[in-house]
Amino acid sequence: MHYRENLGAGYTSEVDDPGFFMAPTGKTDPQAELEATLAKFFSDELVGRSRQPAQCAFVARYHWLKSELAFDDRRLPPQTCERFRSWFAEMNPQSITLIFASAFLNNPSSMFGHTFLRIDQKGQTEQTRLLAYTINYAAEVTTENEFAFAILGVFGGFKGYFSTIPYYIKVQEYRDFENRDIWEYRLNLSAEQITRMLMHAWELGNAYFDYFFFKENCSYHILSLLEVADPRLRLTDQFVAWTVPADTVRVITQYPGLVADIAYRPSRSTQIRRKRAMLSKGEDQSVLRLIDDPAAADSSEFTRLPPDRQTFLLDLATDYLRYRSATAPAGGAAPYRDQQRALLVIRSRIKIPSEDTPIMPFTNRPELGHSTSRAGLGAGWRQDEFFEELTVRAGYHDLLDPDVGFTSGAQIELLSFSLRHYNRRDQSRLERFKLADIVSLTPMDALFKSPSWKISAGYDTVNRHDCRYCGNANLNGGIGAAVETHWVRHELYFAFAELDANYSHAFEQNHRVGGGGTAGLLADLTERWKILLSTTYLRYPVGEDSDDWRVSFQQRFTLQKDLALRLEFNHWDRHDNEAVLSVQVYF
Repeated sequence: MHYRENLGAGYTSEVDDPGFFMAPTGKTDPQAELEATLAKFFSDELVGRSRQPAQCAFVARYHWLKSELAFDDRRLPPQTCERFRSWFAEMNPQSITLIFASAFLNNPSSMFGHTFLRIDQKGQTEQTRLLAYTINYAAEVTTENEFAFAILGVFGGFKGYFSTIPYYIKVQEYRDFENRDIWEYRLNLSAEQITRMLMHAWELGNAYFDYFFFKENCSYHILSLLEVADPRLRLTDQFVAWTVPADTVRVITQYPGLVADIAYRPSRSTQIRRKRAMLSKGEDQSVLRLIDDPAAADSSEFTRLPPDRQTFLLDLATDYLRYRSATAPAGGAAPYRDQQRALLVIRSRIKIPSEDTPIMPFTNRPELGHSTSRAGLGAGWRQDEFFEELTVRAGYHDLLDPDVGFTSGAQIELLSFSLRHYNRRDQSRLERFKLADIVSLTPMDALFKSPSWKISAGYDTVNRHDCRYCGNANLNGGIGAAVETHWVRHELYFAFAELDANYSHAFEQNHRVGGGGTAGLLADLTERWKILLSTTYLRYPVGEDSDDWRVSFQQRFTLQKDLALRLEFNHWDRHDNEAVLSVQVYF
């Protein structure tokens, strides 16, 4: 019933669909709901959105109450429930696998990743696993306006529904279209537990939940299904304010004996990048020519290659063209399909089977990464004043955090703030607050040319002669590009063109709006040591006519998975300098 105990007294169900309850007050009155449910079991009246008798619409409730109350079948005859029996037979369950699709920054609803369940059928093999069904929970989006989407998603303005979709459709969506790696966690559940969970999944076809992006999201309600399978788990109790998909995976893997084994499905782009890294310089040029013109397969440079290398290059070029045809805008896929078809014809002439190439992930499993909330204690100076600082971040990951388990070059910081105490003035103040700070550094190369972008909104301080440490509301966004090298270990060079808006009493007319650019370097010097160097110039022609030059040098040294040292130096125009050394704990 998804009841939660209220802070004062009583209970409230997290289900928001009136059709899920038999009593008018069932959402907040478990006793009334129990009595109404028992009464409905004696009736053939059609209930719920699925329009079935109560025994069949709420089959898990019926079977649990029957086991607890020992129903007499002569006094309460059981319904046949053919629709449920047919559905359950189609599922034909043997085991349950939790699926984690990695983060996808270009879709706000998938920025933190996504989890759902796969129902592994009896007799299936790894080759036929794609045909299995899934249980997925998602919001029914009713607007195309991005601002409205954000507001409604945060404050429960969408309805969330469970659905049953074939796994191959989800794999195509996440792995092929959105280029997201997939991790599969097969769970140790008994046949009785699986049956109970699927019974309740059937019931949830009669229910919607108000969808909350940060709390009652896909991962939260998938955990609640697992709790129905095994009520001892108490998984959702560990998520009070927000539910991050990576954290739910971590909770599941930490529960003794719950995960049987783990499998990995690389995204299409990961496969292409890994295979391309295995090529010599000449082979790489051959692949680029094959992609541009399949007739390059007749060139002497290509035909001189050993047959096994020819097949490898043809397979790689075909994979890339398949990727481009799948991700091309509407109406733009035809040229790629034509080139792919031409390469497949050429490939069919070489009677050598393709080798099964192991693909290693660029990003490790989510549960191996740092925890997503963070707190730090530090000290430093700004404008010749020493201070102590407390920083707290609700989630999730920034560019300097360890990349294990997270997408490299991606930053999502939400609800972070810094409190400082300045010693000379004996003053404590809110130094910075970030509502959101998102950065996507996507390296470009000859095959992948996705732009990088960033957006942030929050509050910081500006330092003026007539307004020392004045509060400033800030909104910034930019579009740019990044390139990747491995000269030292791993480096990302990036540049953005950006717009910037500020509101503060420190400025003439209380505001300034302008634009400019940022260039920088993000580098892993060692496995534990990471640096971020950036410089920004902004010109403000609107409001206060001014400009700003900023330089930042930051570095992080990881002591343990959830413990790090960070040193930052920041310079703003008008001789405003700051240095901070802090210890940061992830939790």
